Amino acid sequence: MSIIYVLIPIAILFVIIAIGIFFWAVKSEQFSDLNKQGHSILFDDDKVQHNSQTTKQPTDKGDNDHSHE
Repeated sequence: MSIIYVLIPIAILFVIIAIGIFFWAVKSEQFSDLNKQGHSILFDDDKVQHNSQTTKQPTDKGDNDHSHE
C-alpha cells in the first residue's frame, strides 16, 4: 500500500510533463500543417528533380578551365 504514495506523484509528474510538451508543440506550431507529410509521400517528384539538378556534372570540356596546362 505504501508504493501507491510513490506511484501517484510520479504519474502526476508524467502527466504534467506530457501536457507541457503538448502545449509547447502547439505554441511552436508543430501542428500547423498536418497534411504536409501525407502529401510528401504522394508527391515527392520535386525532391527527385531537385537532387538531379544539383548533381549535374559539366559535360562540355570547354567549361573546365583547369584542363589547359
